[in-house]
Amino acid sequence: MGKVEPIRLEHHAIENIRYIRDAMERAGSFTAVPGLGGIGMGLTALPAAWLASRQTSAQAWLAVWATEAVVAGVIGALSMVHKARSTGAPLWTAAGRKFAMSFAPPLVVGALLTWPLFQAGLLSLVAAMWLFLYGVAVLAAGAYSVSIVPSMGVAYLALGMVAMLSPAGLKDLPLAAGFGGLHIVFGFWIYRRYGG
Repeated sequence: MGKVEPIRLEHHAIENIRYIRDAMERAGSFTAVPGLGGIGMGLTALPAAWLASRQTSAQAWLAVWATEAVVAGVIGALSMVHKARSTGAPLWTAAGRKFAMSFAPPLVVGALLTWPLFQAGLLSLVAAMWLFLYGVAVLAAGAYSVSIVPSMGVAYLALGMVAMLSPAGLKDLPLAAGFGGLHIVFGFWIYRRYGG
C-alpha cells in the first residue's frame, strides 16, 4: 500500500479563501442580467430602426420607437425573471435592488425629456439623449452587476456622442447600432460568459 500524502494546510486554506471570495462576489453582484434577453431586444430594435427611418412624420417616428421601447422592456423583464429562475439567482437581493435603483432613474428622465424635445422638433437630440441616458443607466447599474455591463454603458455613451454629431437624417443609424447592435453583441457575450 502506497504512502498517502496528507493535504497541506496551506492548500486547504487557499481553496477555502477562493470559495469565500467567489461566494462574496456572487452575493455582491446582480447576475440575472439576461444575455438572451439582450439579444432579443437587439433583434427587435433593428427592424424598428429601419421602420422608423421610413416614417414621413415625426409623430410616426416617435410612435415606432416608443413601441420598440415597450417591446424591449417586456423582453428584458421577462428574460431577467427567466434567467433568475433558471440559474437560481434571486432578483431582489441587495445587489438587485441597487441595480434597479441605479437603472431606473435615467430611463425615467429620458421618458420625461422626450416630449418637450419632440415638441421643439429636436428629434436628433432625442436620439442622442436616449443613447446617453441609457448608457448612464447601464453604467450606473453595472456597478452592481457582472463586469462587462459597465463597458456596455460606456459604449452607449460613445454612440450618444455619435448621434449628437450626426446629421438629422441619420438619427436612426446610431439608434440601430446601440439598441440593436450593442444589445446583440453584449447579450451574446453575457450569454456565453455568464450563463443565459
